[in-house]
Amino acid sequence: MIKYFALSDIFLYNGYKAFICERDFRHSDGGRNIKMEFKERKRWLFLGLPWTFTVYIVKENMLTVDKGFLNKTENDCYMYKIQDVILENSFLERLGGLGTVKCFTGDVTNPTIELVHIKHAKDIKNFILEASEEARRKRRTLNTLDIGAEELSDHEDLN
Repeated sequence: MIKYFALSDIFLYNGYKAFICERDFRHSDGGRNIKMEFKERKRWLFLGLPWTFTVYIVKENMLTVDKGFLNKTENDCYMYKIQDVILENSFLERLGGLGTVKCFTGDVTNPTIELVHIKHAKDIKNFILEASEEARRKRRTLNTLDIGAEELSDHEDLN
């Protein structure tokens, strides 16, 4: 059985406060199987009104960006591909209670995904960080950096 919460509900998820505001939080079986989903709209910088045609959907396993009114574009990225997340708040964004979340990914088509002018950006950033780490653990994926170490060949003497 799936339960839908009202738009004004506030709940705790993994130790941080999440707000239900144009977002869905679904759970089943008395909270044993928790599925989390954020659904936010890009907002105007002034007044913070959601009158744009860009929707961001953040799930436990995928990040989706839907853009456009006449010509629709949908961009998906699996959570395990997200390597780093940055939260940026300009002065005007702070006045409106908004923020911009930048996700650096290993995705070939879009290496940087931006969630621009969204409400509760810090909570969403923290959720993306935790969900991406969990997705990498589940897939047993390891992210490594090339630190410029020279490759050793088999015939080199290591005395």
